[in-house]
Amino acid sequence: MAKSKKNVPNSDSFKSVESALSRAENFIETNQKAFMYGLGGVLVLVLLVIGYFKLIREPRIQDAWSESYKAEFYFEKDSFNLALNGDLAYPGFLEIIDDYGRTPMGNAAKYYAGVCYMRLGDYEAAIDMFEDFKSKDPMVGAMAICLIGDANMELGDMDEALELYLEAATEADNEFLSPIFLMKAGRTCELLGDFQQALDIYTKIDKEYYGTTQQQEIEKYIKRVEMKL
Repeated sequence: MAKSKKNVPNSDSFKSVESALSRAENFIETNQKAFMYGLGGVLVLVLLVIGYFKLIREPRIQDAWSESYKAEFYFEKDSFNLALNGDLAYPGFLEIIDDYGRTPMGNAAKYYAGVCYMRLGDYEAAIDMFEDFKSKDPMVGAMAICLIGDANMELGDMDEALELYLEAATEADNEFLSPIFLMKAGRTCELLGDFQQALDIYTKIDKEYYGTTQQQEIEKYIKRVEMKL
């Protein structure tokens, strides 16, 4: 029985490898300066990014929080005009948005400003602010959507308000906010004369949000729309 032969690289294989290595070395030597410039460019970019965050962005974030102190104080005192526009010494939320709009506080200022406009009766301006506001937190984002719905209700656009209340309930997706938003949606349906959709919404609250304040009193709403149907 013949013995199996091991695969032993021949001289041609070694020559091919040596040739490839030689070409690679020549390429690196030829383009060494380009490689160094490329590496240097990457390092400069990294340093610029680090410098931006350390020397520019982080101080601006701190400045934004410091500047917003008085505006938040006026907001808590229900002095919404001063909260929006500031006083002679401190900026209001509108100025903070202009100066620090790309910082977390600048973003939060849009929410504050939206509430201020709501309380001052400027619902279109409120909608603009809430639409510009961004939040990764579903509860905060849902609140902003609901407030846009409230502003549309004040402007008489009940159909748009209804869509926003339903969207807010879906976005929140929890037993604390969702039933509140659904109650707003149900009542809006009643105002629109769509008693079947109102019944569907109230039934959803009864079945899916058991034990909540809204569910505990939902029976009277269900009976009311059933009578109208």
